[in-house]
Parts: sequence; C-alpha cells; structure tokens
Amino acid sequence: MINFVEVATELSFPEGPVALPDGSVVVVEMMKKCITRIMPNLSKQIVAETAGGPNGLALGPDGALYLCNNGGSFSKRIHNGLTYPGPFDPDLYIGGRIQRVDLNTGEVTDLYTHCDGLQLRGPNDIVFDANGGMWFTDHGIRHGREFDVTGIYYAKTDGSMIREVIFPCQAPNGIGLSPDGKTLYWAETFNGRVYQANITGEGEVSGFNASNPNNCLCGLPGLQYLDSLAIDSDGNVCVATLVNGGITVISPSGKVIEHIATGDPMTTNICFGGTELRTAYITLSGLGKLVSMTWPRPGLKLNF
Repeated sequence: MINFVEVATELSFPEGPVALPDGSVVVVEMMKKCITRIMPNLSKQIVAETAGGPNGLALGPDGALYLCNNGGSFSKRIHNGLTYPGPFDPDLYIGGRIQRVDLNTGEVTDLYTHCDGLQLRGPNDIVFDANGGMWFTDHGIRHGREFDVTGIYYAKTDGSMIREVIFPCQAPNGIGLSPDGKTLYWAETFNGRVYQANITGEGEVSGFNASNPNNCLCGLPGLQYLDSLAIDSDGNVCVATLVNGGITVISPSGKVIEHIATGDPMTTNICFGGTELRTAYITLSGLGKLVSMTWPRPGLKLNF
C-alpha cells in the first residue's frame, strides 16, 4: 500500500505541477483558470489568473513559468463526486496559446497563438531542452463529430520562432526528454500509447512515422488513457494513466515496470522534487488534490 501525503486539497482540477527550489509546488487549476502556489507550510497563493484553460506548465531558463493554455477546450463536469473535463463549449473558447507567466508579478504574456498561419488549438504539455527551447504538444479539440489532428511543436521563449516538428498526432498529451536529451517522448491520450523520436538537432527529429513500430515505445492494453508524463533518473517514462488511475512506469526499452494506483481515475500529472528528487508530486484532478509520495528512484533533474 502506497502512503500518499495530501499536499493540497479543494483544488479545481489541478494539473501541471512544478516543484520549485524553495520547496513550494506550483499547479494550474484548470477549471478555476488560475495558477496556484502551494507553500512549504501548505498555504496556497494565487500566482496568476488567466483566461482560457491553463494546462501544462514548466519553469523556463529565465525563471519564469511557461504555460500551455488550451484556450478553454474543456467545460466542467461532475460525476459521482469527481470532476472531469466536459464537452467543448465554443462560447468559452479563446484559442490555444503559449504564455509566459512572471512568478513574482503574475503578469501573463501571450508568446504564440499561431504557427505558420494556423491557430494553436489546445496546447497541453511542455518541456525545455538544454538549449532553452521548449517542446510542447497540442492536444486539439473534440467537438461533436470533429476531432482535431494535431502535432508536436518547438519554440523559443522570446517569441521569435515556432515550428511544427511532428505531424500528424492523435491527441498528444504529456511530453518529456530522455536523460541524454537525445530522445523525445510523448503520450497520445486515446491511443494509450507512448511514442518516441530521435532528436537530431535543436528542434529537429529524424524520420518519425507513427506506423513504424520502432517509434512506439509502449501501448497499454484495454481501456487506459494517457495524460502527462515525467522521466526518472533511470530514463523510465512515468506516465499518468486515466481510467486505470495511477502512474504507469515504462522502461526505455518499452517494458511496463509497474503501475502505481492512486484511487483517482483522473490522475493527470507527475513531477519530481524534494531531497535528491525522491518526492513525486501527483495531481489527482478528479478529487481536486495534489499528493506526494516517496519515489523508488530519483527523478530526472530538469534543465531549468
């Protein structure tokens, strides 16, 4: 039995946890449209309020937070006491965007709303490489009979460059980098698969093809959806798993090592912090909680 510690409760669909050096943890509250900081004494502070739908979050090279804003792709639905993302509501949607958030002032700045003339639909998750560039996924929108086909992007933090690197993808969600920075991983939610691509340069990959078995790291059986992910120090992909609520740990060779059940079918994110990065912070979004546990291995130190 895993001993989870409740770090914060009564959160409105928390996602995108970021463990900061001072021991605090920042999360987005997607349904409350804000970014919240949980201090070491477990008090809460609102860092910023943002329209749309705050989603994935990462600390950038300048000490600011970089936010994937899905534009308000999801409405709020409550079923059996759990909160779920509800159907797309066009009246709530402001368009997807990548934003910079000043941790000290709460100022929110739009960096990107389009790429090559095409609107970002529902940016979801983000990770920085050693060069200070950001990889991010666009999860897209599902509305009625329409289902976006989207991709993986690479962009600079100064707003000067954005490119679509991988297309097509089906609902790409969590994204991460291998310890040596040479492999890009991402999860596709409804496929229940984690894909991989070889990074050949700054914001470049070689020969990705979704039909190539070598590009599929792992596919989970049955009805298991995938959300965000993080990498541990052994290079394992630790991916938040929906329906079968928990964290599924996948080795770099594609073997499922373990599944850590959390009791929330909407377990959406994981990040590492604490002493030697041995503390895993996990968002139980359906229950509105941020919990922690001692991880069996140290997490991978992020670039920033």
